Amino acid sequence: MTDMDTDTLSRRLRNGTRTWHEALETTGFATAMLTGTLPLDRYVGQLAAYHVVLKTLEAELAHTTCPSVGSVWSPDLVKLPLVEHDLRHFAAQGASPEPCPAAEEFADEIRRTAATEPRELLGFLYVLEGSTLGALFLLRYVTEAYRLTDGNGVSYYGSGDRTRWAAFAERLDRALGEPDVQERVLAAAERAYHHVAVISRELSAGLGSPARAPV
Repeated sequence: MTDMDTDTLSRRLRNGTRTWHEALETTGFATAMLTGTLPLDRYVGQLAAYHVVLKTLEAELAHTTCPSVGSVWSPDLVKLPLVEHDLRHFAAQGASPEPCPAAEEFADEIRRTAATEPRELLGFLYVLEGSTLGALFLLRYVTEAYRLTDGNGVSYYGSGDRTRWAAFAERLDRALGEPDVQERVLAAAERAYHHVAVISRELSAGLGSPARAPV
């Protein structure tokens, strides 16, 4: 029996998508955020894109009858209301950019996947839930750059929780132990990272040279 046969899904996902994660950290969008030079409309544009994606993904996760998905998906993973709260805050200030085209492409991918193999939705969920942990690291940069106070505009970026993440990973490992299913979920996570990379590339336009996505 090989290590791959006995490895948990969450570990395989972490190791299998590391290159994608590292590539996203070098985009023009990420670099500008870390230096405090990211235009506000790009930050709000990311929230608008994630609104499209999360609205679709969370609806499909909630409506599927797949037992494996049902054993992993939990109401505490819902992020859509947080993004909507942030978008309302910026809309009141006149910042309401349209979501980039790549967001709808990702949503279309989610709908296709839900119709053919709903367990692969958990690969998408892994990527988006994991991104909230990275957002916690970026929270202070966003707060300082846009002079946000009282948590306004950062409900989504402040939503990461390591305890919740550990519980999610444990449920994921229990629900999907078959190697062939794990392969499909890993492939779905890579597709999710591809879509996130395209969103980031569109939001990076004019901010510097975009990083190359993994081949």
